[in-house]
Amino acid sequence: MSNETFHIGLEPVTLSNADEQQNQILEKAKKANGMIPNMYKNMVNLPGLQDTYDTGYAHFRQSSGFTPAEQEVVFLTSSIENGCGYCTAAHSYLADEVSKTPVEVTNAIREGKQIPNTKLRALSEFTKVMHETRGNPSPQQAQVFLDAGYTEKNILAIILAMAVKTISNYSNHIFHTEIDEAFSGRKLENV
Repeated sequence: MSNETFHIGLEPVTLSNADEQQNQILEKAKKANGMIPNMYKNMVNLPGLQDTYDTGYAHFRQSSGFTPAEQEVVFLTSSIENGCGYCTAAHSYLADEVSKTPVEVTNAIREGKQIPNTKLRALSEFTKVMHETRGNPSPQQAQVFLDAGYTEKNILAIILAMAVKTISNYSNHIFHTEIDEAFSGRKLENV
């Protein structure tokens, strides 16, 4: 993240300085992740922001209709489109270690290269289209996505993922969030 962009002055919230509401959110994150990611420590400054993120994230994971690998394709593509180094590293790590997304797919997205899997390529490309058009794809662009085997409900799921990533990506931008050690092996220098 460039030092030329706004850097919010709020400090990260930890379990030792959290109020009751923040503490509940941080404890939930710790239980779910085995750690409290730096992103959470920042976003919880406004508990409603963190709670909205958590709710949307859970809904996307549970009801998007995408496989775990497809979910990471959407999240990683969106994070790169938004220029978020933190989420690019985190979702690269999650793709590798949790969702078991083929590394050649993850690396292609990270490097701006063609994804070898045609269905995942269509998913990533349509996610980019949704970003570039601000949610106004042409009928032809949508049809390419649908012809790849996806549904109109999957389009709504991409919108949900974009909303979730906007919350986290933009928060990470203004906090200049430091990438957690757990994700640092997948840091991408140019994002």
